[in-house]
Amino acid sequence: MSQSTVPRPPTPTEGGDPSTEPAPPGSGGRRRSRRRADALPPGGITFRHRLRRDYVLVLMTLPAVALLVVFAYLPIAGNVIAFQFYSPYAGDGFFDSMANSAWTGWENFQRMMEDRDFWRAVRNTLMFSGLQLLFYFPVPIALALLINSVLHSKVRAWSQAVLYLPHFFSWVLVITVFQQLFGGAGLVAQLFREWGWSDGFDLMTDPGFFKWLITAQVMWKDAGWGIIVFLAALSTVNTELYESAAVDGAGRWRRMWHVTLPALRPVIALLLVLQVGNMLTIGGEQYLIQRTAVGPGASEVLDTYVWHRGIEGGDFSYAAAIGIVKGIFSVGLVLAANRVAHAMGEQGVYSRR
Repeated sequence: MSQSTVPRPPTPTEGGDPSTEPAPPGSGGRRRSRRRADALPPGGITFRHRLRRDYVLVLMTLPAVALLVVFAYLPIAGNVIAFQFYSPYAGDGFFDSMANSAWTGWENFQRMMEDRDFWRAVRNTLMFSGLQLLFYFPVPIALALLINSVLHSKVRAWSQAVLYLPHFFSWVLVITVFQQLFGGAGLVAQLFREWGWSDGFDLMTDPGFFKWLITAQVMWKDAGWGIIVFLAALSTVNTELYESAAVDGAGRWRRMWHVTLPALRPVIALLLVLQVGNMLTIGGEQYLIQRTAVGPGASEVLDTYVWHRGIEGGDFSYAAAIGIVKGIFSVGLVLAANRVAHAMGEQGVYSRR
């Protein structure tokens, strides 16, 4: 068999230079050099090169960064009033009033340590957060697994829409729905009266049942919205893993235990760390609306306590001191929970170097 006599272009292993290309016709034999697309600059990728490469992304991020600086970082300077006896009438504007207010040092923090109402708010906050962590956090995971097991796409889409809907209700509407169900004149109370079981049924005004009522309201309102992240994680699982497990004889429960749940572990660890970090910040609107029904002893949390003492009572310095302490302990909770995630082999909020 005869071989072709057409000459082949030299390859890099045969002495050709990959950074040059053949000279175009009429160029007198000059070879025009070109840089490969994957070649790096002599000193590596510098900040200038990255800025030129990603300037569009930087411009898109600037508005979000500006909002973060204005509404998150600049207000940190206002924590100075925690060490003052701040009065908004001491000057013209906030900064002038802050400059003219008297310094008190650690007096506000000492008041905090001796304040029984503050410790009651801390106890209620930790109790409510612990119940929500124990009962609410697993519900979105279970719902995501249930929806993911539904084969019919229309049924899956309809169930997701129904579960998402309560998230867009205001707390006023959510509490109104619960009032119509479990209040003194609600549906359950009327049924009990008709059956002759009870004449004083009213869970909405029972201080001892309030912690369970709050947990149930949070579960009904936000559990459906919480499944979005888990469904997104489940959509990335390779279907070949399920097929291989089925070939090996694994049933539905074993496939979920050995394939689905391991795929959700990083997301579960991340959300769990964030949930633990927010244990001292559980919102105030839900508790403010129901405060008069059960009393401050059962419904007072840190957010509502800061509102009543700082905004209604005008004790801005004391409220700022509580905010500083709450922020420090929240950071500590995040670091501790993230260390536990690292011990379990997960990345958590940030990776360990």
